[in-house]
Amino acid sequence: MIFLKAFRLLPEMSEYWMICQKKNIFNSLYPLKIFPEKELEDIDFDTITIFCGGNGSGKTTLLNIIADKLEASRKNKIELGELFDQYVAQCSYEFFHKEICSEIKFIASDDVFDYLLDLRAINARVNRRKDELSEEYLNSKYDVNIDETLEQYEILKRKSDARRMTQSKYIRSRLVNNNLIQQSNGESAIDFWQKEIQENAVYLIDEPENSLSAENQLKLKHYIEESARFYDCQFIISTHSPFLLSLDHAKIYDLDAVPARPRKWTELPNVRAYYQFFKEKEKEFMAADSHEE
Repeated sequence: MIFLKAFRLLPEMSEYWMICQKKNIFNSLYPLKIFPEKELEDIDFDTITIFCGGNGSGKTTLLNIIADKLEASRKNKIELGELFDQYVAQCSYEFFHKEICSEIKFIASDDVFDYLLDLRAINARVNRRKDELSEEYLNSKYDVNIDETLEQYEILKRKSDARRMTQSKYIRSRLVNNNLIQQSNGESAIDFWQKEIQENAVYLIDEPENSLSAENQLKLKHYIEESARFYDCQFIISTHSPFLLSLDHAKIYDLDAVPARPRKWTELPNVRAYYQFFKEKEKEFMAADSHEE
């Protein structure tokens, strides 16, 4: 599904007039003088559109401009300055099927990290509670340091349970959440994406490969493809991951090039660098494969 069809950035002349009217009001020209130098003004979107480029190429800035113009929801609101807001106000776009679009959401890599930190906090609380219950079990079983402030019924129940249960069963029966989250960071990050993505929605995602291994980047790639195909989602992604750049039928804008134009993922310089590296190491891989056999 294509909801966002086109987006128009400010032409160079409009940026020039903004600079002329600046009058030392603003400490920075951000986000001016980025995209005219790349000859990028009109952007056409597909079901999956990718902005690719190195650090400082403007891919995250571009994603933020589009997200702000579309009034996308986001977990952590960031202030990018009054000049940024003025710039966004003068941009324009074409958006279709608004009546069936369930949400427009911006997801930053920091949102994934926050999710992982939350899981760690949950695990820490569960571990601490298990330690407390382990001590409670031993005290109840052997009549050591029973809390005299407890009701008599509660004391008797603890003693009875401790004498007829194993320690692990006693602890499990008293934990509200008795399951530690034992996934790796990468597995938990994949779980985050599966919970986050809904049907009939537009997602603007900044560098989703962060915190993901190569294997999990491939899992995310397949999940995005399935969400675009079966759940009618549109994705606008900034990335330099070769795995995500290979998303099926993605339109990729190379922000390192002038003009910044759509290119095949196999033509991108950083992908070619990976290809060349592994091609040079091909004999080592073949030797490793033959050794395993």
